[in-house]
Amino acid sequence: MAVHTSQSVVKAAGGDLARGRSRGTGTPPPKPGRLRRALSVHWYAWAMVAPVVIVIGVIIGYPLVRGIYLSMTDADERNVARSIGVNEIPATYEFIGADNYIDALTGSQFLGTLGWTLVWTVSCVSVTFVLGMALANMLNRRIAGRSAYRMALILPWAIPGFVSVFAWRFLYNEERGLLNKILGGAGIDAVPWLNDPTWAKFAVIAVNVWLGIPFMMVALLGGLQSIPSEQYEAAEMDGATAWQRFRHITLPGLRPVSTTVVLLSTIWTFNMFPVIFLLTRGGPGEATQILVTQAYKFSFEISPRDYAQSSTWGVLILVLLMLFAVVYRRVLRSQGDNW
Repeated sequence: MAVHTSQSVVKAAGGDLARGRSRGTGTPPPKPGRLRRALSVHWYAWAMVAPVVIVIGVIIGYPLVRGIYLSMTDADERNVARSIGVNEIPATYEFIGADNYIDALTGSQFLGTLGWTLVWTVSCVSVTFVLGMALANMLNRRIAGRSAYRMALILPWAIPGFVSVFAWRFLYNEERGLLNKILGGAGIDAVPWLNDPTWAKFAVIAVNVWLGIPFMMVALLGGLQSIPSEQYEAAEMDGATAWQRFRHITLPGLRPVSTTVVLLSTIWTFNMFPVIFLLTRGGPGEATQILVTQAYKFSFEISPRDYAQSSTWGVLILVLLMLFAVVYRRVLRSQGDNW
């Protein structure tokens, strides 16, 4: 029986070898690439999303490429193509390479604005996260009128941003604002909320936090409700305190949600144009100017309008956010998160 089996194996091997030699090649045919396999298997899905991808590519890709090109020129209001009456004046700006980037990165204006932008972003995100976490924990408990509280706290999110900012601008008015009237009733001098550099920074951070809390609270509340209640019951039976339950159950349970909302909130706050522009327009002076409002100022407020400098700042903002996203992702993956 053993002899018969070995002969069968040898015969089979010999048969394979014989067949391999008969084709004239000793190596198997190359496997199709990953992209090719994905296209062959999911071709219908690719065909369905292709129009959207093309439209997004045109809408986002062309301005991005155009902005990168302008950032390497000396384009401003005086040398771009324009029409004066019936006369068409062609563009005369020139390619200057990386000079705009060198000027921006070695000058004091970009670095100074970047410093305040980082302070603004970190302050807003951290305060918003802490307050959103506290409110989410409160609303996750069984309390009377919980639905009404949730609706009231989500309301700022439903109001258009410019309406909220104008309302706060009225509240911050030094002479007629409600806040100073309340302080005056208590015998406290009026505060120059928007006219003093320090108070103006505090004012814009407070408004952005007020606008961001509903999103943070709703996201974290959803994360809290996904944590099994059995874990809290078991911890209570083991004698764990409220702080120990929060530290060892709530925080780990919220980790997937909190990492995402912190990343999104950071990107949104870094580019939060409406709050700064509508509340202080970057003032007083340049005290509350962040990168994105300064880029806008280059293109639409100063004279002559500096399109090249504005594009340079825009590209640098994009690069900074991409670097932050990459570093953030690597840190999370090093801690075991599946990103």
